Amino acid sequence: MRLAVRTDYALRVLMYVGLTPPGRLATIAGTAAAYGVSESHLMAVVHRLASLGYLETVRGKGGGIRLARAPDAIDLGRVVRDIETDMALVECFGSGAGACRIERACALRGVLAEALEAFLAVLDRYTLADLLAPAPALAALLGCDRPAA
Repeated sequence: MRLAVRTDYALRVLMYVGLTPPGRLATIAGTAAAYGVSESHLMAVVHRLASLGYLETVRGKGGGIRLARAPDAIDLGRVVRDIETDMALVECFGSGAGACRIERACALRGVLAEALEAFLAVLDRYTLADLLAPAPALAALLGCDRPAA
């Protein structure tokens, strides 16, 4: 299974914002620079995360983004389910079901469905707080420990 780029970015945005020192706001520009990714891609991701209630956005001069929930209240499995638009591992999981010649006798679909549930069950055991556990090292690597320019 491969997660969509937007899901990867969503998790990274949450990590970066979660590392932002209290009282400060993260920015899309700062997040994009830290990860070396496109600001325009992150804008769409931040908008989606805000609409889902994971982030709060502050407009205007000195604006930015911050977590809308505590890191230990952000379940990684839920984030993945909310952001991923297609969890179909194979064609028969999707809307094109019924096109497979062996569908009526195939055990593969059940095995893959079980594997997907196991994947999500592992993510359900973790929160953003778990990803932020090595905060000093992450902050240093991402430049979150530097004052805003």
